[in-house]
Amino acid sequence: MKQDFQVLNNLFRFYYDGFRNMSAWGRKVWIIIIIKLFIMLAILKLFFFPDFLQKKYDNDKQRSEYVRDQLINSSVTHD
Repeated sequence: MKQDFQVLNNLFRFYYDGFRNMSAWGRKVWIIIIIKLFIMLAILKLFFFPDFLQKKYDNDKQRSEYVRDQLINSSVTHD
């Protein structure tokens, strides 16, 4: 357990020191990357990928049956 903590601590220190010693240009690039990732993962998911199963079915059993039927039917039609 102590060895796991030491590995995590070393990993954290590696990235912490790297970002701390980064140039201003590098920090700006990382800020742009983080903003783009947020837009792609959070914003786009909300608007373009709604939770189809949550809206259409009331419980997990109905959702799992739908997914199972879709998997079985798609494998039969593509063979």
